[in-house]
Amino acid sequence: MLTLEGLSAGYHGLQILHQLDLRVAEGEIVAIVGANGAGKTTTLKAISGLIKPTGGTVTFDGRRADGVRPSELVGRGLLHVAEGRALFGPLSVEENLRMGAWTRGRKPLDEPLREVFELFPILAERRAQAAETLSGGQQQMLAIGRALMAGPKLLLLDEPSTGLSPKLTWTVLDAVKAIRDRGVSVLLVEQNAAHALNLADRAYVLESGSLVLDGPGPELARDDRVRAAYLGL
Repeated sequence: MLTLEGLSAGYHGLQILHQLDLRVAEGEIVAIVGANGAGKTTTLKAISGLIKPTGGTVTFDGRRADGVRPSELVGRGLLHVAEGRALFGPLSVEENLRMGAWTRGRKPLDEPLREVFELFPILAERRAQAAETLSGGQQQMLAIGRALMAGPKLLLLDEPSTGLSPKLTWTVLDAVKAIRDRGVSVLLVEQNAAHALNLADRAYVLESGSLVLDGPGPELARDDRVRAAYLGL
């Protein structure tokens, strides 16, 4: 579904990522873990077209994606839920969801709305409520739901549990598993390395813009180097 080969990227002449090789297969959750400043968010931005890579290639669903406009990638099924959510605050929950479906044109939205409300029942209860009045956890659900309205093949999630209580964190991460079970591949950046590694089918460890370890998520969670550096064990 996604392949990075020698991906390099940065900002204003400062190199952040150094020749990353990474893949996400169809129907799997892949996590990227690492310390703050390691380049995790930059990786997602380079994949989704928010910044232009300085080297290497990004291949999505069998076609080159590096240098492609973000709006075109959305139309091809690559959706990025960025940290911070970026909701349309004054608009209602349902209006935000419908905004996410612009790539569907004039197709009926009853079925995608039903699927989002099935995944996040609280959004159905609050469908007429302004997005800016929701709790942090509900806003995160709405941000994910809005991306799902576009019918993604691959979902990039950047720190979905930031600012959430432990209970809401598990609600969101359980939803990520349900999304994968519906056939959507997921590339997850998550501040809680233990949660991310135990959730992911596979994972990569990023240090100073370079990938230093990879393997099955639960296996990495038991790796002594990862436990000492990222799990506090």
